[in-house]
Amino acid sequence: MKVLNLTLKERGGIKPLSFSVKRMVNAGFVGRDQEAVRRHIEELRKEGVPVPEEVPVLYPVASYLITSGDMLEVVDGSTSGEAEFVLLLQKGKMYVGVGSDHTDRKLEASSIIKAKQICPNVVSSAVWPYEEVKGVWDALVLRSWVEKGDQRILYQETKLASIMSAEDILSFVRSKIEDEDLNGMVIYSGTVSALGGEIIYGGGFEVELHNPQANDSLWCKYKVKLLDYLK
Repeated sequence: MKVLNLTLKERGGIKPLSFSVKRMVNAGFVGRDQEAVRRHIEELRKEGVPVPEEVPVLYPVASYLITSGDMLEVVDGSTSGEAEFVLLLQKGKMYVGVGSDHTDRKLEASSIIKAKQICPNVVSSAVWPYEEVKGVWDALVLRSWVEKGDQRILYQETKLASIMSAEDILSFVRSKIEDEDLNGMVIYSGTVSALGGEIIYGGGFEVELHNPQANDSLWCKYKVKLLDYLK
């Protein structure tokens, strides 16, 4: 079982949090604004990705495929990150992180579910208690940047008001789990369309979940290393 050693940022201070990952799912096409959902679908269609008949969707991901590290090794240059909020459920409590569903786009063109198993999901090393941000949830801002050469390009930006709420995503996931057991579950929220409408491949990816009321942020940052050292 994969164990994440995280930092819990509470109003009263910080403390360590050990989280045992039993199950993990990635949601998709979760926008409250269906026009934005259609734009994201068009981004994927341009890449040759088969789109689902019904949305939202849910994909199971192997529970060991999660990391809070700062380096991903990939076997193809056509991989990219996606900014997402992350829900972690343990012993009746829910925590909020920020992360990236890093995806091999070439493989995604033939099988989305198989593509989800190639690159790890990345999650922030720090999380918030959900109850402490519940009241300002829709005002939280999700952003991502792509590192391409010497450029840091703003790639995605939205308030969480544009994505299904945490409660709605939780209800959706619960409705899809046969035994309804969510203890040890990690849920990736699904992403939003890129600001420029195009998928950008790069050597690094950053995601921020910002709470403007508290002027506090969670961060997920990593480099992407192509395994090209063989002749």
